[in-house]
Amino acid sequence: MKKPLGMLVFESLLTAFGVCLTLGAASASSPATADWRATVREFAASHFKHPAWGYSHCVRDYALAREMAAADQVGLDDDVLFAAAYLHDIAAFAPWEDSKLDHSDVGAGVVASVLKGTGFPMEKIDAVRGAIRTHMYYREPLGAEALYLHDADALDWLGAIGIARIIALVDPHGGNPDGPKALAMLSDNLHKVPERILSPAGRARIAQRKTELENFLADLRRETDELHTL
Repeated sequence: MKKPLGMLVFESLLTAFGVCLTLGAASASSPATADWRATVREFAASHFKHPAWGYSHCVRDYALAREMAAADQVGLDDDVLFAAAYLHDIAAFAPWEDSKLDHSDVGAGVVASVLKGTGFPMEKIDAVRGAIRTHMYYREPLGAEALYLHDADALDWLGAIGIARIIALVDPHGGNPDGPKALAMLSDNLHKVPERILSPAGRARIAQRKTELENFLADLRRETDELHTL
């Protein structure tokens, strides 16, 4: 006997609803869908407290890397970029730091232990390690995520934000670095960092940030008798 149309529609709705419930239950229980990004973000905010390379620096690097890749029309694996950007300076902090080694290498070595169990897709961990290992301007990045994290990190040493980061390092009690040493660090960044920014979008941002830093240094020299009264 042929079923009425209304009954067929009702049965179809029940079937669809049942499928949705099944998928929802699987999603809720699957570690692959866990909110690992929130876990990583909270970890970084809790542990990385520093005016120059703390949590806010991670946030800026991630946002700028995404912005530059979009400008260059380059696709990124956002899982890799997010994890690397938020954890790239982990070895600048206790208990992960090792003063005998470059913090980039140490960070690449410990990042898996932080991400394991968070829901991060661990098959991508080698790409995260690579991006962390080469994030500093004097390293050679391989792969799109590594390149744009590298350039974002370099640009964060220039411009007004670069000035703010270095000045924040000054010891108010006259320790290391003092004011003149901080200014020497800014001058060093001005001369070394721009040429190590490699992506088209990154290079397009150099001129403005260089000008900001150059103008600041020129004004400061003028107002402090060439830094003699700094």
